[in-house]
Amino acid sequence: MRLNRYLALCGLGSRRACEDIILAGSVRINGRPVRELSTVVRPEDTVFARGREVRPAAPRCIAFNKPPGCLSSRRSQGDKPTIYDLLPRDAANLAHVGRLDAESEGLLLLTNDGALAQALTHPSRHVEKEYEVILDRPFDPSKTAKLLKGVYLEEGRARAANVRLDAPNKLRVVLTQGINRQIRRMFAALGWDVKRLTRTRLGPLRLGRLPRGGWRELSAKEVDLLRRTTGQR
Repeated sequence: MRLNRYLALCGLGSRRACEDIILAGSVRINGRPVRELSTVVRPEDTVFARGREVRPAAPRCIAFNKPPGCLSSRRSQGDKPTIYDLLPRDAANLAHVGRLDAESEGLLLLTNDGALAQALTHPSRHVEKEYEVILDRPFDPSKTAKLLKGVYLEEGRARAANVRLDAPNKLRVVLTQGINRQIRRMFAALGWDVKRLTRTRLGPLRLGRLPRGGWRELSAKEVDLLRRTTGQR
């Protein structure tokens, strides 16, 4: 296994972040300092990073149905709980993949696989995220083209990859960008207020019937499918 992936599986960050750790001379294998990014770690090797021995944790991914009113963060604000307050204690070392704002709900993935998390959120991967959007009033179907073509925000052009009108004030919107509060801001720019926003899909992974506030472990097949979606093997 390449050293950067090994370190990412140890929870030291994304593969890119782990490459920086290697180049900084902070890694030793069997007592010898290593700076070559092409280094391969063998099963019998002993690896130290930043002065301590590191071993990959067993890869773990969980799907969580985030309820509204809690934060995608490790730090609470005021009386709002964080997602980690609602998850089991042994999930404390898992990082959330992307985030949902406090009032949004739905599918949130958490994992200790830094490389997978990085791949799922990197803009170049164009991983689809699907949302159910409830508006304050009926949507004008003629504005669908505007959502697909793009609405200009501070960060640049924000656009939907797909839009489907399910009811007068209910839409399905697919994004491949990662702009902060993108859906809420896009609809606000067109004159609508989003009353409820639920993520129902991340790549091939669907929320399904997971109850609000509930979580489940992903199967090996589901994790493999996520890796294949991002071009990993």
